[in-house]
Amino acid sequence: MAVYEYSALNVKGKRLKGIIDADSIISARQKLRETNIFPTDLRETTAKERDEGHTRISLGRLFKKVGLREISIMTRQLATLLSAGLPLVPSLAAIVSQTVNPHLKKTMAEIKEEVNEGNSLAESISHYPGIFSAFYVSMVRAGEASGALNIVLDRLADFNERQQALRGKVRAALTYPVFMFLVGSVVLFFMVTFIVPRITSIFEDMNQTLPGITILLISVSGFLRSFWFVLLLLIAALFAGLRYAFTKTERGKYMWDRIRLRMPLVGSLSHKIAVARFSRTLGTLLESGVPLLSALFIVKNIVNNRLISDVIENARKEVEEGQSLSGSLSKSELFPPLTIQMISVGEQSGNIEQMLYKVSDSYENEVESNIMMITSLLEPVMILVMGLFVGFIVISILLPIFEMNQLIR
Repeated sequence: MAVYEYSALNVKGKRLKGIIDADSIISARQKLRETNIFPTDLRETTAKERDEGHTRISLGRLFKKVGLREISIMTRQLATLLSAGLPLVPSLAAIVSQTVNPHLKKTMAEIKEEVNEGNSLAESISHYPGIFSAFYVSMVRAGEASGALNIVLDRLADFNERQQALRGKVRAALTYPVFMFLVGSVVLFFMVTFIVPRITSIFEDMNQTLPGITILLISVSGFLRSFWFVLLLLIAALFAGLRYAFTKTERGKYMWDRIRLRMPLVGSLSHKIAVARFSRTLGTLLESGVPLLSALFIVKNIVNNRLISDVIENARKEVEEGQSLSGSLSKSELFPPLTIQMISVGEQSGNIEQMLYKVSDSYENEVESNIMMITSLLEPVMILVMGLFVGFIVISILLPIFEMNQLIR
């Protein structure tokens, strides 16, 4: 069967777009008409187009992103269908029929056709690196090789759900402080550029020397009123320059990863997240039958920190030469002693996967505690900073008024 993209009209004249699989274009038209959908345009998506579509970076692709939650749901559903004894191709067909995201729906339909043509599931999903990571592909490949694909898919779904929960906690912790900062900045800007000039205008007719703090406030207010757009452009240019330096240059990437690990409060959090991700991913890969060297190669690309990635790569090379993983990782200070000791115990007992899971559980719990602590600290700090700025404005306005009252007396 082939996969066709169609534009069509339903019986109410509403325009529809979607995909359908059929033996031929005539069969595709017939299947659509049987469901009261009348195609106006119908074309087959070829393998070449699929490959180009997933290797070409375009603006449209940015709006076709498939979220981690959708991947988790699809993976769990596929694992359930396979566990119930349904063959792989019919299971994929069922996934296609109930997938809501149009981009993922099209992708799964194309994967189903590739599997139906004789390709393995791992090989088929590897053609879509924008959706399925190297970690995901390796897990599926190990599951197919061991004959326990449904179990591996369940583990994948569990892993994705844990990663999604961890990301959700981090984002939730940052939402309130960011919101407070934005609202506070807008309020302060409004006060300095609109309210302060109207109040301080009464000082212009006074033959009195104003306090330095009031002169500073008036100067800042005048600058913001006249050159706020220049300041905005400078901030945007600075942000763009730093982003380019930290994301487009190799030296900048290393520098940013080093800064992230050394930042107060946030650095410790980033470090623990990276160690937890390393431990859970490596444990999941090893438990699913992926060889240690291959698993380390995959893990080094998903810890999201080049300094830690380099340590993992050096450890992989030493393990390949016959050294233990714990001994190789212990040469770096980036892996805490607890992690090294747990891995060493796992190597000696032959139960390294469970030790890695325990390490991950420990650090994920610490991450959650740290997030709560940082959130509880940020709220009063933000309020204090806002209070200082407002206090500065109030004192700057009231001080000359008090001095004027003293002169009158």
